[in-house]
This record gives sequence, C-alpha cells and structure tokens, in this order.
Amino acid sequence: MTAGVLTFLGAAGTVTGSKFLYEEEGQRYLTDCGVFQGEAVWRRRNWDEFPVDPASLRAVVLTHAHLDHCGYLPALVRQGFRGPVICSESTADVAAIVLRDAAHLQEEDAEQARAGNYSRHDPPLPLFDTADAERAIALFQPVGDSKTELPGGTAVTLHRAGHILGSTFAVLERHGHRLLVSGDLGRQSHPLLRPPATPPAADAVVIESTYGNRKHTPMDRERLGRLITMTAHRGGTTLIPAFAVDRTAIVLHTLAGLAHDGLIPYLPVYVDSPMALNALNAYRTAIEEKAPELRDDLTGPGDPFDPGDLRLVHSADESQRLNNPGRPCIIVSASGMATGGRVLHHLRYQLPDRRNTVLLTGFQVPGTRGRSLLEGATSVKIHGRYVPVRAQVADFPEFSAHADSDELIGWLAASPEPPQTVYVVHGEPDARQALVDRISTELGWLAVAPQHLERVRLW
Repeated sequence: MTAGVLTFLGAAGTVTGSKFLYEEEGQRYLTDCGVFQGEAVWRRRNWDEFPVDPASLRAVVLTHAHLDHCGYLPALVRQGFRGPVICSESTADVAAIVLRDAAHLQEEDAEQARAGNYSRHDPPLPLFDTADAERAIALFQPVGDSKTELPGGTAVTLHRAGHILGSTFAVLERHGHRLLVSGDLGRQSHPLLRPPATPPAADAVVIESTYGNRKHTPMDRERLGRLITMTAHRGGTTLIPAFAVDRTAIVLHTLAGLAHDGLIPYLPVYVDSPMALNALNAYRTAIEEKAPELRDDLTGPGDPFDPGDLRLVHSADESQRLNNPGRPCIIVSASGMATGGRVLHHLRYQLPDRRNTVLLTGFQVPGTRGRSLLEGATSVKIHGRYVPVRAQVADFPEFSAHADSDELIGWLAASPEPPQTVYVVHGEPDARQALVDRISTELGWLAVAPQHLERVRLW
C-alpha cells in the first residue's frame, strides 16, 4: 500500500497563505497557492525559498481566486513551475483579474517604497511582476465538475463551494484513496451563490476554520441603514473597504435592497477599484449566462447591483477627486482589509474627518490596517505616514462569505462516512482549536490543528 504525505506550507498557524503539498509515489501536487497576509512575521514568509523545487510539481489545483489562495502562483512560476493549474472556468476568469491586479500593486508598492525611502530593502523589489502573472495565467486549465486526470496518475474532482464566483472544494484521488481540501466554504445564506455541495467520502479532510469559533447573525439592515443615513446627514462619506471579488458585489446588492426599501437616502455610490469593476463584470456575465452556481432569484430582471445612482470609477484622476468628494456619498473600494489599493488614499484623507464613517465588511486578519481600525486604533500608518483616526469605524461581519462554525460542522456531518482524520487550517489559533474541539466532541472524529511546515502521513 502506498503512503500519501501531506505538508502544510501555509494556512497552518494563520488565516492566509493556503498551500498544501500532497506527495505520493514520487509525484507532487499543490492544492492552492496563496500569499501570506497580515503580520510581518507571516508576510516575510512570502520571500522564503519554496520548500521543494517548484519544477517538480506535476500540477497546482486552485480552489478559488482569492489572493490568499492563488496569489503566490506568479512567484512559483518565477521559480520554475511549468505544470497545469487546474481550476473552474470562473476561477480562471477571476484569478486572471486578481493576479494582474496583484502584480500591478506589487510593482507600484515597490516604486512608492523606493521613492519614499521607507523600505528595509535596497532597492525595493516586487515579489513578482506582470510578466510572471501572465506566465501563470497561461498555465490555467479550466475544468468542469467531472473527474480530471492529472499528470502522474492522480485525479481531481472540483465541487461547488459557494464562497465566491467559481469557488470549489477539491477531492484528489489516487489508488482509491481520497484527500478532500475545502478551500473556503460559503454560507447557506449567501445572497448571490448557492450553498456548498455535499462532501463525498474521503480518507482525509483539510477544512478551513476562519469562523470556527463564531456564529453569524442575520444582516441587521436597519442598523446599516441608520449608519449610512446618519453619516449622510452630518455631511460625511461612508467609505467601505471591500474585497474586490464577491464582497463588492454583495455590498452593492445589499445597498440596492436598502435603497429599494427606503432605508437609506438617495446617494451616489462609487465603486473605485479596477479589479472590483472587472470582477463585477464577471458576475454580470455569470448572471446573463445563468450560471448554475448562482441563486435562482438572482437571474431575474433588473440590475441586482445598482442602488440607484451607481458610478463606476475607472481613472486615477476620478479616484483622487473622491478623496474629498464634497458631498455625502458612499465609496466602495478595495482592498477589504486596507492592505493596499485605492482605498488607502481615501482612508488617508477621510479618516481624520469626524463626519465620515469607515464600514468594515468582513474578517480582518491580524496585522492589517483593517484589524487595527477594528480594534480601535487612534492612528494608522499609510504610505509611511501616520494618519489620525477620527472617523467613525463600524464593523459588519454579517457581510462575511465564510461559513460559520455551525455551517462547517453541518457540512462535515453531511459526509456519507467519517474520514480517518480532519486537519483544521486557515484560522486564528482560537478559531482552529474551537473547531477541532467541536469536531471531536460532536462528530466523534479525529481532528487536529497542524503546524506550519508539518508533514503527516495520510494513509
């Protein structure tokens, strides 16, 4: 009998950097290829030498297009990886948008650090560049939901995960053994997407735990409407840092519902993120084509993303004018944890003004500006300078597209038979341990929280 081995190259001990190396009979496969985000101790690991020769990987399987699951791929290609990148068709479309934007930001941040002389490195260099991103995108091989043979004798099947457009969980199979990697699982009540598919039987399961110790509450639409209305009445701007992929679409869909029900005043709503605009086009295309992962009620008449005065910001000049918009409005801009992108310029100008509100719309990784704002920071550092925080900061975790603790347990429990082991990853320590405990006590299964770079025998 062969012995499959799994190594946790990321998302073990932290919420980001998902990379799981599966090896058997001399064949190597990587499921997800994300960058580390958040605290410096994790971000610095993006620059570490990859633990195995990237050229030795037979294939990479991407569960979805968020940066912490796909963003290291151009760096892997720069180091010699040339195999196929297996993913869903929508993930191929969206990941191309994400990687091009990430490369642009990497190059832009390196140049700003050089010009501002605030980098520890001389000269500041990007982790990867646009050419690397294009080489990575050229390796995408979109597949459907049927079993796909990979080089080297392993097969993979992708199943709907309901987290963002195109998101899947992956089942790798070899010699009758199965390894299931959840990626990020969506919610039962996602406003745009159908819930995750039922998991098949597997020998080993790798499951995320972002909300492993929390339960979501229903969206408090009245509270959200009051917050936006009060901000407008005092002449302020509601600034919404939002992930470009999926979260911007959910925010716009929610704002459209509030406007329709008269819970917010008639305000211009700006979407200021090139990547978010491209991702929004991907959602519109999916709606037009009636993609099966979308909820049935989303494919009806009307624009589900227009609150009434939707304004799409394309140029840098338009974006800069929104730093001081001069009238009450809503600005939706990436990134969702305020780690980069155009939202940083808006925060720099709008955080010092008490009339304004910054509305956080999802999980904030420790070490990010979003987490600092969530925890009540009185100042944050942007482009090398500290900016005072006088604006109101409000948290709406209801916008999260991650399954909560109950939903994770329910999804696992739907499996036709228990796995030998469940490996709990992609969460803060308390969240990981809480999910391990629930799996152990409620399902009676063996569950563990692996450490960074830990190797385990699967069967």
